[in-house]
Amino acid sequence: MRVVSLASGSRGNACLVEEGGLAVLIDCGLGPRTLERRMAALGELKIEIVAVMITHSHSDHTSGLEAFASRRPDVPVFANVMTAETIVHECGVPEDAFACFENGQVFDAGPFSVKAFSIPHDTSDPVGFVIKTHADGLGESETYFHCTDIGSPVESVGRELSCADIATIESNHDPVMLKTSGRAQSLIRRIYGPRGHLSNDEACELVSRFASPKLKTVALAHLSGECNAPHLAENAMRETLLGLGRCDVAVKVLSQERPVEIA
Repeated sequence: MRVVSLASGSRGNACLVEEGGLAVLIDCGLGPRTLERRMAALGELKIEIVAVMITHSHSDHTSGLEAFASRRPDVPVFANVMTAETIVHECGVPEDAFACFENGQVFDAGPFSVKAFSIPHDTSDPVGFVIKTHADGLGESETYFHCTDIGSPVESVGRELSCADIATIESNHDPVMLKTSGRAQSLIRRIYGPRGHLSNDEACELVSRFASPKLKTVALAHLSGECNAPHLAENAMRETLLGLGRCDVAVKVLSQERPVEIA
């Protein structure tokens, strides 16, 4: 399994999960030119996107979907019903582009087995994904956990993390930087609230409580450009892993501006 973040942040999100040249795209918050440019930067390996999976309907996760769907009507867009209905209404993506799943349901997307799970965020029925490669002849598979907009480090999310070999987790803000940012109090309350975004400390709490013994990589996602800094998020996670005796776990910080190889 190869996992590459193409963009992560409030100006657009997209992540590729690839196996054998076939890939699913998690979220489509990049326009077609930017998406093509970021994929070209990955090198000579030819990657075919065979499915798109949408976590929720906010524009930083869906702004490129209408253009993508019009160019690639053969590629199914997986979303739950409430998310699909919102995107059809707000973004103009045709209804027949969607293959709808139920939260908790396991479904196949390209070469992967996927489970969507509910998360706390301030939009209609948002989800994270657990993505597994199909077991090989030895019965082994690899598991990727993807959850980038989480208001609270709730146990139901942690249970999904507990099976992961590779994990992308939101580490959106530093609480002190958020409170002193000069942003409107209503926005600060939204971000800090139980359906907003995870702080660095809350991301560390999830990992501290639920990291799998087989976890080998943690990627920190959706960092705020104004209320966080990459070194703060990375240092907090490294200290948490050190305290767990898990210096073997790699820590990656995702970027808004460039692709980052996660695994």
